[in-house]
Amino acid sequence: MKIVVHDTASAMTDLLQRPVEERPDALREIYSPLQGVMSRVMGDVDLVGMHQQLGSGFRIDREDPRYLPAVRRMQDTGVWTRIEDSLATAWERISRAVPGVKHAETVHVVVVLGNPDDHHLTVRSAGFFGSGGFPGAIQLTIWPTDTSLQKIGPAAAHELHHNVRYANVVWNPATVTVGEQVVAEGLAEAFVRELAGEEAMGPWTKALTGAELERTYEKVTAGIDVAGMQNLPAYVFGDATAQLMGYQPVGLPDFAGYSAGLRIVDAHLAASGLTAAQSVALSAREILVNAGVPTGA
Repeated sequence: MKIVVHDTASAMTDLLQRPVEERPDALREIYSPLQGVMSRVMGDVDLVGMHQQLGSGFRIDREDPRYLPAVRRMQDTGVWTRIEDSLATAWERISRAVPGVKHAETVHVVVVLGNPDDHHLTVRSAGFFGSGGFPGAIQLTIWPTDTSLQKIGPAAAHELHHNVRYANVVWNPATVTVGEQVVAEGLAEAFVRELAGEEAMGPWTKALTGAELERTYEKVTAGIDVAGMQNLPAYVFGDATAQLMGYQPVGLPDFAGYSAGLRIVDAHLAASGLTAAQSVALSAREILVNAGVPTGA
């Protein structure tokens, strides 16, 4: 696997010094390494439109004096090098654990500055998140804070686990289940823990404890066979994020599926003796069975 972490620091610095009317085309160039990969799965997707619509990425329709210093802070703290090193370590671990595992020949990694005024990014997601479910493409969004700068490398490893998983496991938007999504998130976070310890994990899997975790686990596992991409966000990300994305809530707190997914994966790891790296290409059904979660899938 060839991993290419694109120099979006220079590209964003250039973009932020251009007139506002030139910025959409400059942002399209930044996203261009992902365009071909994602279009093969999603059709003719407009990544700049998605960036603007979702609101978590930096604004391109106005000047903001916070942006250039934020990019410089990311450069000064070695964000791109950290991500590159973390991904190299992650791929070495997975390829040793599962020799011959299917994977994209080249994975393009694009890091973009986040929007400091976006509550979903800066509060709910602690300043960073990523997308890595399209084999060959990883996109990371970050607003630099002490926490996000510390965790962006492990977050990239989390996304690489997804990237390899979905080169092996079929992800069909019409048939994908809650079980698949929460298993994938649990595996990716357990993988981060294997690589760098519990302190490197994202805040999502540890947000729920006690009675709230029990209630969440029961509700998520009761919906484990719910299918269809449009039905999953509330189970995985919680009601608030689902509503932000235009989907129906189901009565779950933020990142419910991450906490439930890690609990499922931990039960699978204990029962099977496998690692999260070794489990990257296993079906959700096998993991759910090992964890003792009933499923009709």
